[in-house]
Amino acid sequence: MNSFGQIFRLTSFGESHGAAIGGVVDGVPAGIAIDVDYIQAQLNRRRPGQSAIVTARKEPDAVKILSGVFEGRSTGTPIGFVIENSDQHSSDYDNIKDIYRPSHADYTYTTKYGIRDHRGGGRSSARETAARIVAGAIAMQALEQFGIRIFAYTSSVGNIKMRAQYNEVDPRLIETNAVRCPEEDTAGSMIELIKKVKAAGDTIGGVITCVVRNCPAGLGDPVFDKLSARLAYAMMSINAAKGFEYGLGFDGAGALGSEMADMFNPGSPVTTATNHSGGIQGGISNGADIYFRVAFKPVATMLRDIETVDKEGNPAVLHAKGRHDPCVLPRAVPIVEAMAAMTVFDALLTNRCARF
Repeated sequence: MNSFGQIFRLTSFGESHGAAIGGVVDGVPAGIAIDVDYIQAQLNRRRPGQSAIVTARKEPDAVKILSGVFEGRSTGTPIGFVIENSDQHSSDYDNIKDIYRPSHADYTYTTKYGIRDHRGGGRSSARETAARIVAGAIAMQALEQFGIRIFAYTSSVGNIKMRAQYNEVDPRLIETNAVRCPEEDTAGSMIELIKKVKAAGDTIGGVITCVVRNCPAGLGDPVFDKLSARLAYAMMSINAAKGFEYGLGFDGAGALGSEMADMFNPGSPVTTATNHSGGIQGGISNGADIYFRVAFKPVATMLRDIETVDKEGNPAVLHAKGRHDPCVLPRAVPIVEAMAAMTVFDALLTNRCARF
């Protein structure tokens, strides 16, 4: 449950208010150029305290590579790394030690293990995703040699949605604003909505869109390891993720077959005139852009009084303290990219075993 991937595999460890977050990345082929500054830059995109619309927790998220990299290249051995925690305010959570936060993992963790780390949610905290960023950044650098490019962006917050489609987006605009929406006026509206919700002590959710460009045809393994299934598994492992769809997704359920079919263009290599399938057919990539969307719920912890129960089932009032995101989307963008990169690179390595 703490490992992800088959050949390219991440095993992570650590809790929100423990000494550190870290992991081991196994299955990295030898000779891949590993730029630690690039890994750190990706961590900086996820770290807390980066803008007025995310949690105020101040973590440098400085990664330390312990093994598996020599003179800037992977050695083929496990890459171990650690990210120290330095800004824990554990006392902020003392008042919820015996209280369950609605829609959080407090009750389910207690039921499963008989014990829980109430400080920031312990292992259930999104702090764990820092380890995924490191592994994803390694996968991204490996994918570069194949010309594969992955980017994600916030496409909706609450009822505010982007107008542009995935193939109309300029990825260079994603990092031009705090919410990571590549449509300037829409981004402004999203930011104002998040600030308004935050001021009211509430939270809000939305959708992140991810695009994989230049992915070769042939990735994915039927029946149970379809590329679409592996991407869904990856995305639904992210904290607060509540839905996944690729291609036209649910919108395609109301269409006719004649409207959904991606007709082939004459010539070689084989291409399609449309991409309703989202770059995956029969669970295997077809060479077109892979695009999918991940829905994220509003953060469960709200800075307002909430009626709940204690561990004995008695009525209680929760008054949460601490520092929390009013909306997970800005910081979840690089996490979605990281999980997509790990999935695609793992599928690429697996595909090497498919034929002589």
